[in-house]
Amino acid sequence: MGVNEPRGKIRTEESPRRVPHALQRYRKTIMTTLLATPPSYADTPTLLVKIFGKDRPGITAGLFDTLAAFAVEVVDIEQLVTRGRITLCALVTAPGAAAGAGSGQITASEGELRATVHSWAESMGLEAEIISGIGDNQPRGTGRSHVTVLGQPLTAGSTAAIAASITATGGNIDRIFRLAKYPVTAVEFDVSGTETPTLRTSLALEAAKHGVDIAVVASGLQRRAQRLVVMDVDSTLIQDEVIELFAAHAGCEDEVAEVTASAMRGELDFEQSLHARVALLEGLDASVVDKVRKDVRLTPGARTLVRTLKRLGYQVGVVSGGFTQITDALKDELGLDFAAANTLEVVDGKLTGRVTGDIVDREGKTRLLRRFAAEAGVPLLQTVAIGDGANDLGMLNAAGLGVAFNAKPVVREAAHTAVNVPFLDTVLYLLGITREEVEAADTTGGEDHQNTDGERLLGGG
Repeated sequence: MGVNEPRGKIRTEESPRRVPHALQRYRKTIMTTLLATPPSYADTPTLLVKIFGKDRPGITAGLFDTLAAFAVEVVDIEQLVTRGRITLCALVTAPGAAAGAGSGQITASEGELRATVHSWAESMGLEAEIISGIGDNQPRGTGRSHVTVLGQPLTAGSTAAIAASITATGGNIDRIFRLAKYPVTAVEFDVSGTETPTLRTSLALEAAKHGVDIAVVASGLQRRAQRLVVMDVDSTLIQDEVIELFAAHAGCEDEVAEVTASAMRGELDFEQSLHARVALLEGLDASVVDKVRKDVRLTPGARTLVRTLKRLGYQVGVVSGGFTQITDALKDELGLDFAAANTLEVVDGKLTGRVTGDIVDREGKTRLLRRFAAEAGVPLLQTVAIGDGANDLGMLNAAGLGVAFNAKPVVREAAHTAVNVPFLDTVLYLLGITREEVEAADTTGGEDHQNTDGERLLGGG
């Protein structure tokens, strides 16, 4: 097909089209009627027409062209193609059944419709099933949620356990679809009939038992609204612990690493551990900052995550118990909206072994999340926080969605959900964004969408 045909002459304010008053009144009457009385099919005889078989162009058009001969109204449509096999379901009014009619008898014209649809399907090499009924689909239950499951792989056993757990809470699975097939398999269940917190608690047990990641978020407009995403830096946005990179240049890497691990497990007070580790850096030449920046490795998927969120209008920030000497460079490199961290003191070109300003610890990160949200004009309920350590727990619990990313056990147990695969862009699936959408946007934008972010150093290509 070619491009669209040119449309008619554009009318400007200088050349308005005059509409007769009678026509204006008629249009107003029609619009008022449509708005005041939406179609109701509660008592209307309806037919569920199911078509399945090998997919090919023209099936959908062909079915509805066949149905059009019987002047039916379309009540609902669902279509799915899996590995080249189509399943097309159309809920339509029975022939001659105006909305609100109450007759459930099969009429001659309905029998003719059945025969015609079966004949058309046979000519296309398809199968057809037609089921009589009354009315539209049953309304979905209250307590609607999106359940996102990440598996590497996703097994039949874990899927069965998840479905059974949903049923046990009183929930009903209304729809299932795949979000991604790599680097992990990601599927989303639309669930109704049970409250989100109840569902989240039940599925957390199944996630731990079967080695899958499960996120449960409430359905609603807030999922589509503009959001703020705030991430930890060390071992989240980047693969490294920045203070350990500095320590490698000071010859005290092992000592610093042990203190860092204890702090992240929640065994040590973060502020005390920070001062103890930074003190070991005293006397390092300030030029080491440039060397450390070159050592930093982004987590695989980091660029993809940030790039996609920015395209969607999200604001993105980082908060770190590390140092502004690194986070400021990350902000510039990735185009982040917010960044906050501790600052290494430098005097006469040397690190003093001290930090300046307010300490960014667990409480500091929570406070910064709230500040960023206020500055972005985003309600706290529409924020997402991502982190791996005990000092991230405050912001993970304060955010609308807290994601523990390859986190310590104490963090996984306390966060809303956990992601235990090494790809940061899998967080996109928790927001309902599919891999195809990400790649289509990258293709349009000219980016290489291969998941190689971790190979690119800060300041590199």
